[in-house]
Amino acid sequence: MFHYKTEKKMKKIFSLIVLTSLFTVSCTDLDDKLYDRIPSDQYVADPVVKMSPIYAPMREFVDNGGWWFAQEIPGDAVTCPTRNTDWDDGGKWRVLHQHTWTNNTEAVNSMWSRFYAGAVAANKFIEEMIPMAGTEVVDVAIAKARVLRAYYYYLLIDNYGDVPYVTKFIGADEKPRRNPRAQIWAKIVEEMEQCIPLIPDGDSKTAITKASAYTLMAKLMLNAEVYTGTPQWEKAELYCDSVIGLNRFSLEADALGPFVTNNATSSEIIWMIPYNEDTYQGFNLHRRTLHYNSTATFDMQAAAWNGFAVQEDFYNSFEDGDRRKEGFLVGPQYDTKGNIIKDPGAGNAELVFDPHISNLVMTTGTHTLVEIRMSGARVVKFELKKGVKADLSNQFPIFRYADVLLMKAEAMIRQGKDADSYVNQIRLRANPDATPWSGVTLDQLLAERGRELFWEAHRRQDLIRFGKFNQAWWEKPLETDTKSNTFPVPEWVIESNPNVELDPVPLD
Repeated sequence: MFHYKTEKKMKKIFSLIVLTSLFTVSCTDLDDKLYDRIPSDQYVADPVVKMSPIYAPMREFVDNGGWWFAQEIPGDAVTCPTRNTDWDDGGKWRVLHQHTWTNNTEAVNSMWSRFYAGAVAANKFIEEMIPMAGTEVVDVAIAKARVLRAYYYYLLIDNYGDVPYVTKFIGADEKPRRNPRAQIWAKIVEEMEQCIPLIPDGDSKTAITKASAYTLMAKLMLNAEVYTGTPQWEKAELYCDSVIGLNRFSLEADALGPFVTNNATSSEIIWMIPYNEDTYQGFNLHRRTLHYNSTATFDMQAAAWNGFAVQEDFYNSFEDGDRRKEGFLVGPQYDTKGNIIKDPGAGNAELVFDPHISNLVMTTGTHTLVEIRMSGARVVKFELKKGVKADLSNQFPIFRYADVLLMKAEAMIRQGKDADSYVNQIRLRANPDATPWSGVTLDQLLAERGRELFWEAHRRQDLIRFGKFNQAWWEKPLETDTKSNTFPVPEWVIESNPNVELDPVPLD
């Protein structure tokens, strides 16, 4: 999205982003609101309304944007089996699971375009606002836009490694080369450090605040060793402390509390994508995981597609009594009147979800229809209200307080400190009868992060940071190197800009 040949073309692409955007930030009193549409007079006059296109690409993160798919399916928890001819889709799910993707895999293509759409929109906004700098509302808006740009580049270096770092709109290099990952990390950290003092300590969960900026800095520091070769554990802990010190967030009493329908007021959510079943659609993972006939369990108003499931070993890692285990559907399935559901596609057999999945590819002749259609625990971590539609009204947390506590614990353990109290807050919230842990190890912490943050697009990054991403697990062969720790530059980008295949050039 950065290799535009003329400013006119950039404006055309940008206008398309504006037309599709619904997600915006604060009004002039620095409170935040959402706009379903952008009136032309407001768009010209109000610098804050003009920030909407910067947020717009996030709307597709959980589905067609590819980001969620690329963070969860390559990990050791989520899977998407081929069920006879269903969910083969040219192998696009299988290659994510088995780390055999190419630079033409759909999720690899989709992420790049969304991340750069956000960065380009931020560049445009910043350049338009700089001549008006000097008033609070403009200065704050510019700082937020710079943090958002840093967020998109954080996603780019996390997923692709070396990428072009473009911070101009007008006069941007038409065919930029890539820049070193470590240098981009340093640039976005520097930019964050400059902007955080300008950002007010607001209570919005949809826009940039001090809390979301601090959390992004904690992420940058926690993964610094991956990005730069130099760990920054102490700084990671300090930025987690900055979030905790705001005294604005707390764990919900119920481990599934942050995921209920209409969860926008959750005390645990720091930053979220504000989905709505009617006005801000795009969150439909429930349709991807539920069986075709699961619609009767929730009186769903849309079809389910019988795809995504849970890897058996991961499901079995939850102790009995763990509230989070109730975020899975296993065993006999019933409709809203208490009747057992039958599956006509499996000879009218009773619908019973079995956590065991025999193979990543299941076909008739080698598997029964019951195996093919019913294998795998299904995911209902995000509450499905009765009468749920094609899209959810549950907000999707980008940053959550439980993650901050676990990040702090990890940073402490890596510094040789005792982090038991932070991990046990999460563990005992989920299961009050569990035995508290003493002397928590990194392996225990990684397993707990998996259980707590499952289905929230953290697993790929966590496994890479812990050096586990290249190990073997169910239906995934052992990798011999770390080539899959980043995704390749998409083929369509190379065709448009061959310079991205050249060696990275240092930043000025």
